[in-house]
Amino acid sequence: MNFQIAEFKAAYGRSSQIPASDLPEIVFSGKSNVGKSSLINKLLNRKAMARVSAKPGKTATINFFSLKEAYFVDLPGYGYAQVSQAEKQRWAELVEGYLAQDRKIALVVQICDMRHPPTANDMTMIDYLYNSGYNFIIALTKLDKLKKTQQLRRLEKLGEELADYPGIRLFPCSSQDGTGIEEIRKAIEESVLAANGSDA
Repeated sequence: MNFQIAEFKAAYGRSSQIPASDLPEIVFSGKSNVGKSSLINKLLNRKAMARVSAKPGKTATINFFSLKEAYFVDLPGYGYAQVSQAEKQRWAELVEGYLAQDRKIALVVQICDMRHPPTANDMTMIDYLYNSGYNFIIALTKLDKLKKTQQLRRLEKLGEELADYPGIRLFPCSSQDGTGIEEIRKAIEESVLAANGSDA
């Protein structure tokens, strides 16, 4: 799978605007300011394919990026307090509307900040993905901000924090130094191959 050839396809502000799936979709979910855009850019080996915002909560659309074999789908970041209730509701409708459609979701990359326990919103999303039977992984960003001993301690704690979800796959990673990026690419590639196999 070629991660180098990718382009921005479209941004949708309402779920009703999103066309039907024609390729497997790799969905990126996470709270505002967790490093979602940086991770997408690193996976695609681009500096600014997904816009990295200095202001959390700015991505208010579902953004599609087109690869030859799949789409990367960037969901709006959740959990940013300084957004109006009406805007939060619009985001919720957008994301829930997207997930409720009959789409070719091959993999959901749920992104959490490795330095901290998952937030209440993170846990809500993980619970939803797990109990809905989605194929998903957890990308643990900001790995480079922790010393080796802190990394091991956080992974141990995450085992406790996510104890209700056996078999969950964790991918510690850094968009700064590239740690874990190849492993995530491999998980994406395997998911796309499996999705295309099930269509055949």
